[in-house]
Amino acid sequence: MLIPRQKTPNLTLPLLGGGSFDLSREAGSLGTVLTFYRGLHCPLCATYLKELERLTPEFAKRGVGTVAISSDGEDRAGAMAEKIGAQSLRFAHSLPLAEARDWGLYISTSRGKTSIGIEEPALFSEPGLFLVNKDMSLYYMSVQTMPFVRPHFSELLGAVDFAIDKSYPARGEYTGAV
Repeated sequence: MLIPRQKTPNLTLPLLGGGSFDLSREAGSLGTVLTFYRGLHCPLCATYLKELERLTPEFAKRGVGTVAISSDGEDRAGAMAEKIGAQSLRFAHSLPLAEARDWGLYISTSRGKTSIGIEEPALFSEPGLFLVNKDMSLYYMSVQTMPFVRPHFSELLGAVDFAIDKSYPARGEYTGAV
């Protein structure tokens, strides 16, 4: 289980266009938003990632990097990036499902073709949104069992502003007896 204020697992994955995403080497002065999405087969993911693409420059102004991550291979990840018109948002692909589990993501099985006619992979991870500090400690997370009702990136951006202004610490860090 990931705990706020504690170190997250490292994550190193290939990026579309070459190179790799390595969480331990992220250049953002504050941290990174990691958005785990279900894959090309998910129409809700495309809508969600369009919002992140639009707001990626605003996160960057605050010293926060962004990356979209899925277990899709390079071709499907590329098709998703093209579908949303990605210019600023980085896409990491080929997430091993064992690593998805390390991040607390739920894994689903295929139900065949989706409403947009794209075949689901045999296994894939459900959505997760993480804000990881520069030192790789967890600041915020939201993990879902379904593709519906996700946190809004505009609200996360507002939370980043609040946290910066008020030096607000990550919450949920207590692990002692209750």
